Amino acid sequence: MTRITEQSSIYRHLEKMSVEELTTNINKEDQKVALAIEKELPQINTVIKKIVEQLRAGGRLFYLGAGSGGRLSVLDAIELPTTYGIPKGMVKVILAGGVDRLIEAREEEEDDKEAGWKALSEQEISSKDFVLGISASGTTPFVLYTLKRCKENGVPTGCLVSNPDSPIAAQADLPIEVITGPEFVTGSTRMKCGTAQKMIFDMISTTTMIQLGRVEDNKMVNVILINEKIIDRSVKMLMERSGITDYAEAKRILMEKGSVRKALEGLT
Repeated sequence: MTRITEQSSIYRHLEKMSVEELTTNINKEDQKVALAIEKELPQINTVIKKIVEQLRAGGRLFYLGAGSGGRLSVLDAIELPTTYGIPKGMVKVILAGGVDRLIEAREEEEDDKEAGWKALSEQEISSKDFVLGISASGTTPFVLYTLKRCKENGVPTGCLVSNPDSPIAAQADLPIEVITGPEFVTGSTRMKCGTAQKMIFDMISTTTMIQLGRVEDNKMVNVILINEKIIDRSVKMLMERSGITDYAEAKRILMEKGSVRKALEGLT
């Protein structure tokens, strides 16, 4: 395989650049990310359709990763129960070193070949679930060997990698290969690779939630009422969709029912 993520930056002598030159050049590189993702949209769509199929049948989505990509998947997953009102166990993360030690950046844990499958086994992983392996290099042992065990046990898998023809892509049923090119700082895959990963997590989770009926029109009708900002937004949403003109009455109904969707159902 070709390790494009490790190739030397096309920019030289960064330490001699001004702030303006640095930010302009980083921005130029970032603009390449969306174009790289666009090339891989058909495969991303295939992965999303499989995830939706698994979740509709009662399965779960597991993000599996290490390093920056794994940590970014945690950020995606923790938002979903509140935003879309889904059960907390529907989307989970298996992170090298453990989600509870997220901020420690335990990069050495990515070489552990057994920890990922052990963690999935503790979650009673099955063929009903879907595992998405995340690795910029496409070689991370934690991800690679876990996907191998998934294949041996009939668990459907996908992956998100940033090098072509990688071992991890070869192990995944549905590989996503988004090739963003050498990084601005050589080998710093938290940059373009990380940006691509964040954008694709947004695509996968948002599209999946919409397909599962967790959004109506363009509104978060299942959002959990956890603070005043969300409550105010939800009251206004309910008023707009129901025709209720009194704010206090709309808020009373909303708080009684627990979500905009349930409030609307109670009014029909």
